Amino acid sequence: MSSPVLNTSLVGRVTAAVAPRADARVAAIVKVAVGVLLLAVLAQLRVQIGPVPITGQTLGVLLLGAAYGLPVGLVSVGAYVALGAVGLPVFAGGESGVAYMAGPTGGYLLGFAVAAALLGFLSRRGWERSLASCALAMLLASVAIYLPGVTWLKLSLGMSWSAAVAAGLMPFLIGDAVKLALAAAALPAAWRLLGEERRSGRS
Repeated sequence: MSSPVLNTSLVGRVTAAVAPRADARVAAIVKVAVGVLLLAVLAQLRVQIGPVPITGQTLGVLLLGAAYGLPVGLVSVGAYVALGAVGLPVFAGGESGVAYMAGPTGGYLLGFAVAAALLGFLSRRGWERSLASCALAMLLASVAIYLPGVTWLKLSLGMSWSAAVAAGLMPFLIGDAVKLALAAAALPAAWRLLGEERRSGRS
């Protein structure tokens, strides 16, 4: 028969090993839920100017990708898209469903996931430590949104490249520059809010 002391010691070691992992999982789930909610709310801030509306989603994607990193940022955006696909009204204008995703804005939703993954990758490599490199990372992420976005817009509506760029890129440049600046400036506050331990060390 094993002694109570040995059993207690073993249980203590197992608990100490498992508890941090459980806490980390719960924290990750909460972060994903907050991220999905943020994107859903920002999606409703929209101005319909053509086949693709101006929304606040880009700001949310930039913040989540940079603040969460990989894999939580990507999972948050992926969960948002998945919930919209199965029918929750989380897309712009309360839209949802696969049919909506196959429409003119479908490529931008794909771009959101690519951008979050790219930002998370660059953030883990220290690109968030200075304002200049953080802004560059977010600029690259914005390109990652528009490449599939404009391509899908062209294919789904049978547009020329010039027409697709005119409708799916040009109207958003000024607004996205403002969003990028806001996201880069708000990143330290986002870390504090989310309980992240990273520090930017910006000058």
